[in-house]
Amino acid sequence: MSDYKISTKCVQSGYTPGNGEPRQIPIVQSTTFKYATSEDMGKLFDLEASGYFYTRLQNPTNDMVAAKICDMEGGTAAMLTSSGQAANFYAIFNIANCGDHVVASSTIYGGTYNLFHVTMRKMGVDFTFVSPDCTEEELNAAFKPNTKAVFGETIANPALTVLDIEKFAKAAHAHGVPLVIDNTFATPVNCRPFEWGCDIVTHSTTKYMDGHGAGVGGCIVDSGNFNWMAHAEKFPGLCTPDDSYHGITYAEKFGQGGAFITKCTAQRMRDFGSIQSPQNAFLLNLGLESLHVRMPRHCENALAVARYLKNHPKISFVTYPGLEGDKYYDLARKYMPNGTCGVVSFGFKGGRSAAETFMKHLRLAAIETHVADARTCTLHPASATHRQMNDQELAAAGITPDLVRFSCGIEDAADLIADIEQALAQV
Repeated sequence: MSDYKISTKCVQSGYTPGNGEPRQIPIVQSTTFKYATSEDMGKLFDLEASGYFYTRLQNPTNDMVAAKICDMEGGTAAMLTSSGQAANFYAIFNIANCGDHVVASSTIYGGTYNLFHVTMRKMGVDFTFVSPDCTEEELNAAFKPNTKAVFGETIANPALTVLDIEKFAKAAHAHGVPLVIDNTFATPVNCRPFEWGCDIVTHSTTKYMDGHGAGVGGCIVDSGNFNWMAHAEKFPGLCTPDDSYHGITYAEKFGQGGAFITKCTAQRMRDFGSIQSPQNAFLLNLGLESLHVRMPRHCENALAVARYLKNHPKISFVTYPGLEGDKYYDLARKYMPNGTCGVVSFGFKGGRSAAETFMKHLRLAAIETHVADARTCTLHPASATHRQMNDQELAAAGITPDLVRFSCGIEDAADLIADIEQALAQV
């Protein structure tokens, strides 16, 4: 469906029923699949035939939903994972192993930062974190001979910095490595990173794609644009035989557009098993069908809230890339001309205590460890998602102790502003 607009892809891509087949994507709630002979199943284990034998690796429901997201992003192959964290882990660990190095933006989501800075370091993967605002010289200086990837977020959670995708893609490609971008906040409705030089996109589908707080999930999409064989010495996992699959060389057998996801499924999902349940994939698809309708409303509400807060006497700063005068406004207009996201971050002149008082008095907006939902929710990151960071790490991530992340839902903007107004009156 590559010729269709993104709105049509949200509704129609991934599944086309035949005559007399279910109109809605069927939920294949089965762990295993039956075959007539061992030889038939053996072909699947040898990656010589396509099909299903165990849901830990692949499931028809999941594949149909992954195909929809793949089409929306303009990629060549995709897979679902159990969460956004799993998606980011798989995307990086699929190409960077013990002894390797990755360059990453410093303003990424706190959970991803911990995954990289703590857990994956214990696995022997080193990371260098750079400011998204770094110069080209500073960015290039972060690379090492063993660098295997560059990672960033289209719009960082919750700092709301906007990544200069072209700048980071240029540096990555100059050093022969792919650019991996988490596109959760923008979604393919507002930004398609592949069109700006990104090679691999990840999502926490838990957020806007699901949109209703119903199911945790993640997704990885390959653009098919990165030539693995041109840099074969850097990516032996893709460009040399895999002994666990009878000597298959992924980049040769599955080509530039299929190697990355095939390896990620056949190896990473096989060994770690972070599969999304078919039921969650079904719920995700329901969310995707209205994504193109919801995103403009999220952005409209966020802009209204940001404009209200901008000149409020109790507010020290407002960060929203869609707000005129914001530091990232011009970059946002370049990469996301139709809107950014529904999340606004702001701080209080009264510091952390003022932020905590404000949070206590909200009535409509719920305090949740969640974001990007149809219902408005809010969080104090320094005491929640980024609690493990020290002040220096918080500053590098673009977070201050008084920062509040406010995720505007699709309610009426006037009601959201009224709720904020009455809570501010208590500060």
